[in-house]
Amino acid sequence: MKAVLALADGQVYVGRSFGSEGEAVGEVVFNTSMTGYQEILTDPSYEGQMVAMTYPEIGNVGANPEDVESRKAFVKGFIVKEYSPVPSNWRATQSLHQYMKDHGIVGIEGIDTRSLVRQLRDRGSQEGIISTVQQSHEELTSKAQRSPGLLGRDLVKEVTCLEPYGWNEGKWELGKGYQPKGQSVYSVVAYDYGIKFNILRGLVESGCDVKVVPAWTPAEDVLAENPDGIFLSNGPGDPDAVPYGKEIVQRLVGKKPIFGICLGHQILGLALGGKTYKLKFGHHGGNQPVMDLTTKKVEITTQNHGFAVDADSLKGLAVVTHLNLNDRTVEGLAHRELPIFSVQYHPESSPGPHDAHYLFRRFVEMMENNKKQTAK
Repeated sequence: MKAVLALADGQVYVGRSFGSEGEAVGEVVFNTSMTGYQEILTDPSYEGQMVAMTYPEIGNVGANPEDVESRKAFVKGFIVKEYSPVPSNWRATQSLHQYMKDHGIVGIEGIDTRSLVRQLRDRGSQEGIISTVQQSHEELTSKAQRSPGLLGRDLVKEVTCLEPYGWNEGKWELGKGYQPKGQSVYSVVAYDYGIKFNILRGLVESGCDVKVVPAWTPAEDVLAENPDGIFLSNGPGDPDAVPYGKEIVQRLVGKKPIFGICLGHQILGLALGGKTYKLKFGHHGGNQPVMDLTTKKVEITTQNHGFAVDADSLKGLAVVTHLNLNDRTVEGLAHRELPIFSVQYHPESSPGPHDAHYLFRRFVEMMENNKKQTAK
């Protein structure tokens, strides 16, 4: 079936449909990962967006019930150069086409994704529409132009959990699947702005007993549980559109050790008095080089964000700990005096790379040191 992708700037691509039929509207971004597309489709940070993969062949490992990062798929539309309909991975239980159809994800293949990525790099990420039911280029372009975009939209409320819950699942083992958690040493409350399952597994594997709470949970309710640490999760969209997140974190600062990832990092930056801004086309993919300025080591990271923290706006209250080596944007912060730090990228990344797993240990060490100081 014919499918059309139209961008808000008038650029149109005609290809073939795969996945679900219909129309999907959202901000079009590109992802440079070679694999891990099922994890991408189920990452809540992609709420409100459509993803174009730069790797030319997608679908050859199929899909399975284990490689998901949340309760459902959140990507609005999926764009690839060539869809591979026959999966060849031993863990596959269905094709990517069927998985997308089951989860209502509209896809388009057979277009020049190199041209599309150049367009997005030159003009910036923008609203677009994929349609299998409308062929008029003018009408589709008009629909894309009317799409509200990400600025000012609270997308966290679309992805956060509605009730608190505990997490008991640890790492995956060959032939055994995900293992139950072992002995817990630290208690952590995790704010769910769109949290990924592998973050929760990383915390569990680090010895944490984890309770996940909705994004709007009052700080007083969390502090009443007296956790050893507080985690601020990844999530979608504009951090300025989540003012309750900033206000809650401001009441938590100085009370407990805090670790933030991605949107949690941005919300922490706002809570410390900083500002955020929208990147031209964002960072999406599994090959972003980042330097840990505290060790001078370079790690290859997975990233998925369209906004960044302005380091100068923090006025010295926090220091930059990690730097993106492609565009010199802030990838990590630490408070000068308090046990608080955050990173813009994803140390829990699945399927990889795994260079940044040490950050979970850093959080655990921070909680341990805080417990010792409190006991004195």
